[in-house]
Amino acid sequence: MINKQLIMPEISELIKKKKWSELRESVEDWPIPEIADLMQTLEKQDRVVFFRILPRHMSAAVFSHFEPEQQNSLLVELTDDETRQLLSNLAPDDRTALLDELPAQVTQQLLSLLSPQDLKEARSLLGYPEESAGRLMTPDYLSVRPHWTIGQALDHIRKMGRQSETINVIYVTDPGGKLLDALDLQLFILSNPDKKVEEIMDDTFISIPAFADREEAVQTVQKYDKTVLPVVDSEGMLLGIVTIDDLLDVAEEEATEDFQKGAAVAPLRTSYREATIWDLFSKRISWLIILVFVNLVSSGVIEAFEEVLASAIALAFFIPLLIDSGGNAGAQSATLMVRAIAIGDIKLRQWLQTVGKEVLVGIALGVAMGAASWALGLYRGGAEIGIVVGLSMVLIVLVANIIGTLLPFLLTRLNIDPAVASSPLITTIVDAAGLLIYFSIASLVIGVTM
Repeated sequence: MINKQLIMPEISELIKKKKWSELRESVEDWPIPEIADLMQTLEKQDRVVFFRILPRHMSAAVFSHFEPEQQNSLLVELTDDETRQLLSNLAPDDRTALLDELPAQVTQQLLSLLSPQDLKEARSLLGYPEESAGRLMTPDYLSVRPHWTIGQALDHIRKMGRQSETINVIYVTDPGGKLLDALDLQLFILSNPDKKVEEIMDDTFISIPAFADREEAVQTVQKYDKTVLPVVDSEGMLLGIVTIDDLLDVAEEEATEDFQKGAAVAPLRTSYREATIWDLFSKRISWLIILVFVNLVSSGVIEAFEEVLASAIALAFFIPLLIDSGGNAGAQSATLMVRAIAIGDIKLRQWLQTVGKEVLVGIALGVAMGAASWALGLYRGGAEIGIVVGLSMVLIVLVANIIGTLLPFLLTRLNIDPAVASSPLITTIVDAAGLLIYFSIASLVIGVTM
């Protein structure tokens, strides 16, 4: 690990003195992520100078580690020739990600700088849906023919391997490009060079359609413990590969989105560090306003039971206890369901079985919390209040558990991200339901009619 605090004065001094060759030599052996981190601490002008003196292969790798806003800012400072060289050295999947994030006008300008081959490649990848496996894939992979000998295949791997994204897995295709198998490089190294490739094939491989959602690709590598996935079309033709580094980025983005939705925040399309005040305001205000109007239901319930509340003012003491407990219970169950659905632990068809389980859990939780609430009610308001508070707690926790369980299933059925079943939303819904339960039981037990 590089200690940037110690290196920064030295780097700044080299830049001020324009000792470009020394600066270049000093960073050539650094890990790419460390260089990217260091560049983000530099002033904009120094960052551009620093980037320009990096070796071409290194500059492309560093560039791919930047946030979209940082990439765009740097591109503005580069000449057309520098930009052309940078784009040509970027991996196809990184190039696609860059072009996808930039404004349409800027994207068109950059496309005009690409070579005919790179342009064809970029347009092909950009033609797939935004969150599909096709957008993530790279066409840089190694393939061999089944009739080749192992020796011929190894010669081909040595010759073409530097142009491939990875050589951990070698793909076997027919002359038309149809995927026949995916074999570990280890098999080729350990096999007799005179053997045919078809002799070591087992015809068992995992692939993913180009139009499949990128989350499906993440789930596939997790399920089958893969580091790379072949991407095919509807006829099984090999189009490219998706590597684990890109899928880890996707997993991080999806998890971040779910966290943000779980807090009733519309997903940010950039990092928090790069987000503007307006971004943070606009992504949060919509849900907050919606929840204000939903909370009016709770106010309406209290107004409807005004006489019940007036007849036993002690009931007011327990409103925060009951609705907060219900909201917390509902948020717990919703969080469990959202995550279980997201990772495939629970299927949509299992909703009834899941609700049944959560009903039993809700009863157990409600009884335990109801007993404690009954004791508090008995102490603060007497026997009747104790019964009201205790019974209300049991039913509120049970209903909250059912709502928190069912809502993610319902949203998934409607093709809405279940993460929308956020804690604030669940809490607001359960608040209204809890108040209705509380005052209904109070009116029955105390004998006050509305």
